[in-house]
Amino acid sequence: MIPLVVVLHVIASLTLILFILLHAGRGGGLSDMFGGGMSTSLGGSTVVERNLDRLTVGAATMFGATSVLLALMLAPKTGQ
Repeated sequence: MIPLVVVLHVIASLTLILFILLHAGRGGGLSDMFGGGMSTSLGGSTVVERNLDRLTVGAATMFGATSVLLALMLAPKTGQ
């Protein structure tokens, strides 16, 4: 069970790094290469940016959940 959670944790961390690097900064970003540069005239978020935000939140949630799960599974057993 622990190796499976470790693999999920590594996958979550790598995808989180990728999604964060794809976010647009002040002057654009890597997301412009994938259609994020087509912003609306109202200055709102594009569909690509909103979907990237959702994917980033999902990866961060998975990373946090696997972190807590690993901490609980690998905690030293005391009082037994």
